[in-house]
Amino acid sequence: MSNQRRVAIIASQGGLDTAYKVLNIATAAAAMDAEVAIFFTFEGLSIIRKDAAAALTMGPGQEHWMEGFKRANVPAIAELLEVAKASGVKLIGCQMTMDVMGLTVDDFIDGVEVGGAATFLDFAYDADVTVTF
Repeated sequence: MSNQRRVAIIASQGGLDTAYKVLNIATAAAAMDAEVAIFFTFEGLSIIRKDAAAALTMGPGQEHWMEGFKRANVPAIAELLEVAKASGVKLIGCQMTMDVMGLTVDDFIDGVEVGGAATFLDFAYDADVTVTF
């Protein structure tokens, strides 16, 4: 086992707010030279779908966040996903949830690995930090 830190993230919720939280933690950890994997399951799969830019929204009454993101020049989710991939963040789509929802790897952005819970657990067993959203 290497001395590199590992960060294991579970994204089980959908929505724009969750996407920003997940990708903020993932890209920050990768920038700090950690090995990072995100396991997208249930509604969390919406974050890595090809149509995520159009489908991800903030909940009712949360519109002020969008104004704040714009004012603070926070990158769009598509950009953050590209940064994550370029930084070596492993994106794992849950096979079981995909099967239940009738989704295939073609429904997701390039670079998504499909795997089950065991795939994620294999990574997470050696994680220094595990975060769930």
